[in-house]
Amino acid sequence: MTAEGFALGVDLGTSHTVAVLRWPDGRTRPLLFDGVPLLPSAVYLDPNGALHVGRDALRMAALDPARLEPNPKRRIDEATVLLGRHEVSTVDVLAAVLAAVARAAVEAVGFLPPAVLTYPAAWGPTRRAVLAGAAAKAGWPPPRLVPEPVAAARYFADVLRRPVPVRASIAVFDFGAGTLDVAVVQNTGNGFAVLGAGGIENLGGLDVDAALVDHLGRLLGGTAPGAWAALAHPDTTARLRDRYRFWDDVRGAKEMLSRTPVAPVPVPGQDQAVHLTREELDRVAGPLIMRAVQETGAVIHRCGLRPDQLAGLFLVGGSSRLPIVARQLHAQLGIAPTVLEQPELPVAEGALAEPVPMPVVASAPPAPAPMSPPPPPPARRPWYRRRLAWVAAGAAVALLAAATVVTLLLHNPYPEVSFTEAAQVARVDTGSDASLSTAFTAVSGDRAYLAWTKDQKLQVTGYDLAAKKPTGWHTAVGATGSSNWEGLVALPDGVLAVGYQGGDQPRTVYGVRWSDGHPWQRPLSRDDVVIPEPGVVVVTDTHNHKVLGLDPASGAVKWTQGSLKDQYGNDATTLPVVSPDDVTVPTRLDGALAGGYHDGRIVQLTDDAQARVINTGNGKLGALKSNAGDNVALATAYDGRLYIAANSGAHTVSSYSLTDFGNVQQIYQPDQSHYLKALAPCGGNMCVLDLDSLKSETAQVIAADPHGGNKTAWHAKAPGTNLLVPVGDGVLAQDTDSGHESTVLLGPDGKDRLGNRGAGRLAVRLSAGSVLLLSGTPGTYPTDQSLFGFGVHSGDWKSIGDVQKVRSAGCSWNTHMIICPGDKDFGIWRFAS
Repeated sequence: MTAEGFALGVDLGTSHTVAVLRWPDGRTRPLLFDGVPLLPSAVYLDPNGALHVGRDALRMAALDPARLEPNPKRRIDEATVLLGRHEVSTVDVLAAVLAAVARAAVEAVGFLPPAVLTYPAAWGPTRRAVLAGAAAKAGWPPPRLVPEPVAAARYFADVLRRPVPVRASIAVFDFGAGTLDVAVVQNTGNGFAVLGAGGIENLGGLDVDAALVDHLGRLLGGTAPGAWAALAHPDTTARLRDRYRFWDDVRGAKEMLSRTPVAPVPVPGQDQAVHLTREELDRVAGPLIMRAVQETGAVIHRCGLRPDQLAGLFLVGGSSRLPIVARQLHAQLGIAPTVLEQPELPVAEGALAEPVPMPVVASAPPAPAPMSPPPPPPARRPWYRRRLAWVAAGAAVALLAAATVVTLLLHNPYPEVSFTEAAQVARVDTGSDASLSTAFTAVSGDRAYLAWTKDQKLQVTGYDLAAKKPTGWHTAVGATGSSNWEGLVALPDGVLAVGYQGGDQPRTVYGVRWSDGHPWQRPLSRDDVVIPEPGVVVVTDTHNHKVLGLDPASGAVKWTQGSLKDQYGNDATTLPVVSPDDVTVPTRLDGALAGGYHDGRIVQLTDDAQARVINTGNGKLGALKSNAGDNVALATAYDGRLYIAANSGAHTVSSYSLTDFGNVQQIYQPDQSHYLKALAPCGGNMCVLDLDSLKSETAQVIAADPHGGNKTAWHAKAPGTNLLVPVGDGVLAQDTDSGHESTVLLGPDGKDRLGNRGAGRLAVRLSAGSVLLLSGTPGTYPTDQSLFGFGVHSGDWKSIGDVQKVRSAGCSWNTHMIICPGDKDFGIWRFAS
């Protein structure tokens, strides 16, 4: 916090809670609980109904272990916690921990200072509300809530003095007792923002402990079967205490092995202790740590980055102290992590360094391809190499796929969806009891595809939404080692997925046919893109300098065309042409088109201003131009015209006919200090997201006349936004940054249609007349997701309700149903008639 006086940063962890106090002179030190800086998060209910916290709770648990909840943070999704025979509100259990922190703070400085409370980046509004409710129950003034990885990044940059350049990113690997949380955090210039988050909810130090106990159990089963039977199946209170003590000793041995090669583990009822070696620890924990490393690589990739493009990899959480963690991360990702002696403290202390936000607008990170200095750092991926390669294109992968609206005929009323309350239609079982740590869905019309990882392969199946039944086929794709996946794109008769091993390793595009699940595959280079077109899948082959048209049913090559190259031999960027038909179909959370394109043409652009058109039906060449644009910053092709925003000179936006690249029109020229972040059609205009001097709070949407003359139909303020998505004759302007989500829906007159209902919510287009809004940050952890429907022209607002326990980042939808991965299966809900 930047306010004067004392301040308190609190990290309520699964196993331990940490609080750091800051003095008015800037000094910081951790609060001490019984003389140590770690407060066990455990809570014990005594027979009189009083709740005890920390080491007192652990000691009292020896009397009746059933009355103890050692990890209340893991109960965040449950209304109550069973302590002994009594159900206690989860809010009350968490409040007991926070009340203990408050008492320690009062003892230290005489009062409870203003507090910053951290939370996992993947937590949505429901979980955050539980946390805030617990703070209120504990008597705290309303605390400021900060995502844990943002706090960790502040510690990395400000306390460790490891500066992160503007627009550069670091990864935060938070390996606690109960969960693994991974996030990529970017320095936006106005602070740190979460680019993407993930993790594994059921993987933490406790799971390593369980694996070690199981390992020792197999040893004791042969040497002391009676002792192990008593520990494995305690039937008395005394044996429950022995079991608890044994687990505690195993945990202590694990921690000791980070300092010594051998550690003893006493066995209740036995005179001789068993010994654990570091080699045994590495062997037992290795598979668990590898899962954590693979998830880290997947999160980094989903943010459109490679590990070598990060400014750092920061390890926090007590379990990151295990030596194998840093070794495996370094070996698999190729980047040396920063490891601390006390990795439990940085989040709480870093929360104090996070500035208090400005009261009016939330900041958004600068675009990856600015039109005015400073230029993007070389570590950033070029504008045409963003996540989900098949969406082809530009400083905005999302915006090129999102450039999708046309001036519809005046008699078209933009039909609206008839929203109803959410009702579950079906659950789809995977045939396994394993958690879906990586899962995807995709929908094309009434054909849904579900995918999840198992044994490093992607398991794919189909579900007929109209018939409400599975297709009956199940297909596994992926070679050994292809443990990372870029999601799914649904086609009319199949689905596409791209898998890769990580880093600069080759990638593979896989296709699965709807009718029978028949798979095909084709290798890809790192920078190849995949564009689904009518009756063909277009793939760029940069290694051989070709563009290929593949049969979507078999992967067979239908046509081949040499790639357009610049004067240095570099392949052109390839982007789809968006058609008027594309504007009537749903979009994804990133604003991109949910399925394939319909125009049947692609455009290639080189760095030296060459442009050409390819007909995707037969691979034949169309128009060619040698001087289209000037150092292109943004580009989109829509309804027969190519729109290019230059990155030099006057920074103008010009359009060209795709028939012959003639009829050149200059449609917008920003001031010299401005740069353009996004382009998208909006009704009869081309909307431009314009920022002054890279300041996100200055963002405004300009509706430029596409017929030329630098004429403006309207302009509207849209502070903090970074994405445009066309909807009918209006446009969505959105802030998609994690923790800052907001949506502005601008109508044909430039007026906001949503008002404050867009705050804290992201919107997706269902049709040209309706949008679906989701609350909070889409996450990979199961949590409830609130849905809302809005009619663009009627202004009708509908609270649809919640879809329960879903990994919302993996959800897909058509105009009336939503399908989402849950914890171990998939759920399907109807939200419109």
